[in-house]
Amino acid sequence: MNSQIRVTIIILFILFAAALLTLSGCTFIGNTAHKNIVYAKASGKIPDQQLNIFEPNKPDKPKDVLIFIHGGNWNSGKKSQYSLIGRNWTKKGIVYVIIDYPLSPAATYEQMADYAARSVKWVKENIQHYGGNPDRIFISGHSAGGHLAALIAIDDQYFQKLGMENPVKGLILIDAAGLDMYGYLLEENLSKDHTYFKTFTADQKTWKEASPLYHLHKGMPPMTILRGEKTYPSIVTSNEKFIKAMHEFAPETPYEILKNKKHIPMITQFFNPWNKRYDQIHHFMEGVDSKAETAKN
Repeated sequence: MNSQIRVTIIILFILFAAALLTLSGCTFIGNTAHKNIVYAKASGKIPDQQLNIFEPNKPDKPKDVLIFIHGGNWNSGKKSQYSLIGRNWTKKGIVYVIIDYPLSPAATYEQMADYAARSVKWVKENIQHYGGNPDRIFISGHSAGGHLAALIAIDDQYFQKLGMENPVKGLILIDAAGLDMYGYLLEENLSKDHTYFKTFTADQKTWKEASPLYHLHKGMPPMTILRGEKTYPSIVTSNEKFIKAMHEFAPETPYEILKNKKHIPMITQFFNPWNKRYDQIHHFMEGVDSKAETAKN
């Protein structure tokens, strides 16, 4: 067999495997996908907002739920890009939810956060029908999604506006951007038509309201933070500020810098089902209950 034929066969095999992994609702690989579920109806310029759920097959009991908010600079990205990660998480016995949310310029950061919170409310009210435990909801995000996940998990106003208590059990940040948008926008000399001003406006007070760094408080959900060693300088700066400020409220918060990792590989590493970060995050999730029990005693 010559090398060209061998390469062709390998490519066809990869494409076939990828097609199997993206089939909607398939159950023979240990999970069921429920796709394009509307969690918020269209309003004004914003269309229906949807989410995907990846459910382990035949769970013996309600499973922990992990909601993921994708990145994309607040103006791009979509849930369908992360289906493989959803399927990988079901192998750990996790019900994995991937949401879409309205993007800039159609929406500001506050509207994005409002919709992210609405997705959590929908999950709280409905996830028991998909094998999930509504009392064990964790939230995670990468890049801009990390900003939104941190904002709604830390600033309780987003759930208060929905008439509910904050249901987030724990927070997992993966190379989160925007933890200090106030500091970043003050320091950067951005042009007036920059996309960030469409997302965060030109008002400095709004920048601070948009920054999770300025909403830290006692009683926040526990969190774990992962950052790439070779990520963008702005993410390095804001994460370092964030973890330093966390020392006042939760000094035991895990913060790990992954050697040689750049920004995009911080999330694409999860396409590998054997990546050790799965066990690391799963261990964190399982430990949240242990900490709660210790606090009670």
